[in-house]
Amino acid sequence: MTSTSATGAAPTSSSFRPRHRPSFSSRSLAAGSFRSVDSVEAGNVSVGLPVDQHFEEIEAIKRYEDFTTIDWVQDAARAQLRRRLQQQKKNNGGFWERGRAHGWRRRMANAYEAGQAWIVVSLIGACIGLNAAFLNIVTEWLSDFKHGHCTTAFYLNESFCCWGAEKGCDEWRRWSSFGLLNYLFYILFSIFFAYVAAILVRSFAPYAAGSGISEIKCIIGGFIMKGFLSWQTLLIKSIGLPLAIASGLSVGKEGPSVHYAVCTGNVVSRFFSKYRNNAAKMREIMSACAAAGVAVAFGSPIGGVLFSLEEMAPHFPLKTMWRSYFCALVATAVLAAMNPFRTGQLVMFQVSYDRDWHFFEVVFFVLLGIFGGLYGEFVIKWNLRAQAFRKKYLKQYAIEEVTFLAGITAVICYSNMFLRIDMTENMEILFHECEGQVDYEGLCEPNHRWRMVFSLTCACIIRTFLVIISYGCKVPAGIFVPSMAIGATFGRLVGILVQALHEANPDSRFFASCKPDIPCITPGTYAFLGAAAALSGIMHITVSVVVIMFELTGALTYILPTMIVVGVTKAVTDRYGGKGGIADRMIWFNGFPFLDTKDEHSFGVPVSRVMIPDLVVLPGGGGDPTSSTSSSSSSSSSGWLELREVQRMLESTRFQGFPVVRDLQSKLLLGYLGRTELVYGIERARRERGGMELPGNTRCLFRLPEEGGGWGEEWYFRSGSWEREEWECWGEGESPGCVLGAGDAHDGDQQQNVNTTTTNPIISITGTHSPSPGTPTPTPYSPPQDTLSSTTLPPPTLDFSHFIDPTPLTVHPSLPLETVMEIFKKIGPRVILIEHRGTLCGCVTIKDCLAYQAKVENLEGASPHVGGGGEGGREREREREMEERSMEWLWEWIVWLVQWGGWKLWLTGRRPDSPGSSILMFSEDEESEREGEDAGEEEEELVVIRRP
Repeated sequence: MTSTSATGAAPTSSSFRPRHRPSFSSRSLAAGSFRSVDSVEAGNVSVGLPVDQHFEEIEAIKRYEDFTTIDWVQDAARAQLRRRLQQQKKNNGGFWERGRAHGWRRRMANAYEAGQAWIVVSLIGACIGLNAAFLNIVTEWLSDFKHGHCTTAFYLNESFCCWGAEKGCDEWRRWSSFGLLNYLFYILFSIFFAYVAAILVRSFAPYAAGSGISEIKCIIGGFIMKGFLSWQTLLIKSIGLPLAIASGLSVGKEGPSVHYAVCTGNVVSRFFSKYRNNAAKMREIMSACAAAGVAVAFGSPIGGVLFSLEEMAPHFPLKTMWRSYFCALVATAVLAAMNPFRTGQLVMFQVSYDRDWHFFEVVFFVLLGIFGGLYGEFVIKWNLRAQAFRKKYLKQYAIEEVTFLAGITAVICYSNMFLRIDMTENMEILFHECEGQVDYEGLCEPNHRWRMVFSLTCACIIRTFLVIISYGCKVPAGIFVPSMAIGATFGRLVGILVQALHEANPDSRFFASCKPDIPCITPGTYAFLGAAAALSGIMHITVSVVVIMFELTGALTYILPTMIVVGVTKAVTDRYGGKGGIADRMIWFNGFPFLDTKDEHSFGVPVSRVMIPDLVVLPGGGGDPTSSTSSSSSSSSSGWLELREVQRMLESTRFQGFPVVRDLQSKLLLGYLGRTELVYGIERARRERGGMELPGNTRCLFRLPEEGGGWGEEWYFRSGSWEREEWECWGEGESPGCVLGAGDAHDGDQQQNVNTTTTNPIISITGTHSPSPGTPTPTPYSPPQDTLSSTTLPPPTLDFSHFIDPTPLTVHPSLPLETVMEIFKKIGPRVILIEHRGTLCGCVTIKDCLAYQAKVENLEGASPHVGGGGEGGREREREREMEERSMEWLWEWIVWLVQWGGWKLWLTGRRPDSPGSSILMFSEDEESEREGEDAGEEEEELVVIRRP
């Protein structure tokens, strides 16, 4: 039986001698199975091995699963390997890579590689600008369509239909000359738009609901949510957003603009392999898209970049900032070229002021700042309670909830002049100066001043209530513009009162700086500053708000008042809140694993207080995968771990990875094996057997043996036949290395020579002969040399050693928890192992840190002294119970009102009972069917509500 090398020639020491001595796993893999990332990066690539194929296999098994976190350490290692392989491929690549180092083809390929990022950013910015222009046009048309239509062109809104006219025109007609019918049409169109938007979201893209800023922050931080940035979500978000805005719901489009911008970036960048397979590059694109989304929403490219830096991206290097600015610039330029309003303005509420402010107005500016802080904390607190009520009781009635909110909003808002129109148009009216502008419903007339004060007060209160109950419903919904509209309403109210105070006391020393020939007070500037205060209060952002408002007005003189207002708002929110804006609170509410880089912690405990001590580990020399505190089964005595035990471990646990230790007694840490890699290895082995199931007694090897000399042979099962590879290694001298040889293929009694570099099997039978003294090796096995068939061979061996990460991130048990949290924030590992002098002690993840943080915060909230419970804890428990009873009472009344309305409209045959007794949402048959459908779910919605 003649042995041949992998290339067909007899192996020699000089032709196969590597630069460094590879490990045992590298020697076993050199015959054609996988090679680890570390061995490739170290240069241990033998002649004739398909390195590209190895890298593709590594990429295949590193696809992150849904609702998991990205390991940024491993992602950076793969990016470095990708650059190394691309550099190696240039010498023997395709048409563009061939030729001299300075040839024209190589130069063009290098130029494309260098400019690919700018090409992608430009394409994304152009798409975002076009989408923003489309949404502006459609939203304005649908909002005006509720009031009437244009007789000359049905597709024109009121401003385009009456272009050049100051107060309407004959071409724009309302639906009826009778006011009550117009009111009815307004309500019906509002309900219809909201219903269509809710149906589209629930049927095609549930992730299109809401604002999306909270989820995008987590995605940029490394949390995987498959489908959240898909093209389906982009399409439904772009269609449902104009419908939701036109329905009159107290929601905005500026928050969702960040979502559809990031969706656009994700869809476009997937066409380029440089970004499709690199999570770090995708993070840069997402940060740039978030900046572009805010830029087209407010017409503020610089403000968008600062918003992405301040609120969205936890990692924002200089390169990302420059690309974010370029993407925002392209998106804004395309939007300006489209000119959707035909006024040269990027947004409808863009204004300019030509008057200066006075120093005595600082008192009222501070009042606006206080209002912004209190408004933000009030809305965040009660909106979270509304979200909890929605999650507990209204989860199954998303469409009904949206249509009800749209109907009640239309009924309430039609009678108020500031609530009836679109919020962006409302802000445009409130921001403008009275002199030289069109007067809206007598807003600037002194004889209508107190009527305006009453209308503005009602609008502010009603809009705040509607924002609380509307934000979070299952349609595309933002909170930027509703908050700005509330702040502008309150600011205009304050401005009118200050103007009335000045006119009543013109000679007061308080107004001594006012000039007699120029209006002293400009109520529009108060509305402008009130909008800035409310936006800062609800989102807890500062610098970006100042820049956005400056770019909206272009007035340098009002930068200082804006900074004063935002500074006061920041102080108020830190005093009464201090836990982040509504986006950060929604992350906490939904339980996403996100560590905010802005938070500072002081726990004073080591990481050993938080770590998980009892781990499911994989013995490197075999054994039972059980808790590190448990004893091994009888399989450990054989030195192997059987496949049935591995499968049982995967079925009984949901861990994303398993530490590999030498044995269960010493627990000496060898490495870390991810769950994805483990499952992939088993599936790969099953595919290599032609889809046949592997025997339950298949041996699984997780050992990373020490390096040593010797020679041996390895048997691989390929396409129904067994192939042998011989290797010889030496560990002494100045240049240790390995010599690889090729064995024979056996199919029953037939023998044939096979090229061993064509496949990469992981099913192997390994036998080692004449090892060096002191070198630990697996249990030796030498298959028969004369007759060898699949029936006489022992169970195959699955070698997972090449999937094991031999250098996981480890820390000492006494390391402070604050330092570990900083490691998670700055480096971004998925898990950190805790080891003491090489012995595994436990592990810690981001969720463990967040759980301990929540425990400490709850403990501090229960008592003024950490560690104390007492009366403070009981008081907090009573508040929680009262909140639960209040939600239950509210749900009972909602159900009773629905049943009472159905009884009055003859939709049900019996009169409902009082809210205090048993209330059935459905009939008995419908209720039993619904309970049968929902059986087995973890979280059930209450269908029957009964009080004792």
